[in-house]
Amino acid sequence: MKARDRVTPSAAVRTTSAAYRPRRDNLWFARTRNYTIFVLRELTSVFVAWSMVFLLMLVGAVLGGSLDEFAALAARPWMIAINVVALGATAFHSVTFLNLAPKATVVRLDGYRLPAWMIQGGNHSLWLLVSAVIAFFVLRGFR
Repeated sequence: MKARDRVTPSAAVRTTSAAYRPRRDNLWFARTRNYTIFVLRELTSVFVAWSMVFLLMLVGAVLGGSLDEFAALAARPWMIAINVVALGATAFHSVTFLNLAPKATVVRLDGYRLPAWMIQGGNHSLWLLVSAVIAFFVLRGFR
């Protein structure tokens, strides 16, 4: 057999992979609950980014002296709707992200691994505490 007649493994793979092409499933994530939550958490990142942009717009309005114009923009019904959806999406993103912490973080005390519920509980408690402190100062300013 001559060298040009030999079939190399890469050539064999090329011919078989070209023969069968499975159809793409655009809803692959909807078949499993964990994948659905994963994709939704990734999509909510857009709303988290919007929240940051909105916050930066607020800071720019306060520093630039155009707070009245910003308040008029923020009071429009479509802006309120976007921010309500962004609040829900950001809360979903935060909860699901904090629930993943025990899988990414291993905490050991005296050689024993801390249970997942303790890491999650600590994360959620700290989130609640920081939110309460921020709410206290924000709501105190309205008196």
